[in-house]
This record gives sequence, C-alpha cells and structure tokens, in this order.
Amino acid sequence: MTKDEPAPRRRASLELLRAEAQDELSVVIAERLRGGEDPWDFMEDLPSVDELVVFTLRAETIAENGGSRPNAARHYRVLRQIALDYPQLTRAVWRLLGDANTHRRWDATVRADA
Repeated sequence: MTKDEPAPRRRASLELLRAEAQDELSVVIAERLRGGEDPWDFMEDLPSVDELVVFTLRAETIAENGGSRPNAARHYRVLRQIALDYPQLTRAVWRLLGDANTHRRWDATVRADA
C-alpha cells in the first residue's frame, strides 16, 4: 500500500467479526424466508461468513479513504492487506479476487466495463 492508502485497522477480533457477520446473514436469511423465497433459490447466492467479514473490512477501508470506489489495483491491494492482517481470511479474500463469483450480484470484482 502506498503512503496515501492507510492499511485497514483492526477494529475487533476475528471471532467477533465472524459473529457479527453470522448475525447479519441470519437476518438476511430470515427476511428472505418471510418474504416467501425458497432457500434453494437464494442460499448459494449469499456470501459466506468470511466473505461478509472481508466485505465489512473493505467497506471500512473505503470509508476511511473518503468513500470513493477503489479502482481495480487498489481493490486488489486492500483485499490483499486484509489477508495479511487476518490470515484466517486468506481463502475468502482469494475467492473474492478470482472470477469464480462474478455471477453473484454482491460480487466486489471491479470490472473495467462497470
């Protein structure tokens, strides 16, 4: 990361971040079920707990940087720094950096055509 891009700060333990993410996912699932959606139709599209933690940490970094959407290079550096700061999230970070999730609406992959 360059001097203009602060490294993500650790706001809480990974266990707490995962617990918060699990709570958020539980609420999303409950709301979609109450709305009459079939879990077979939407469960695969939801992020995992670790992916949601990575998105939370990424969002904090973006907010600290004035809220501007990062370009592809900065997106890569931010996610890579998250993996370095939280080694247990490395697998989720690399999944999010890959092309495997591009069918998901919430996918953070920065595309040149976007």
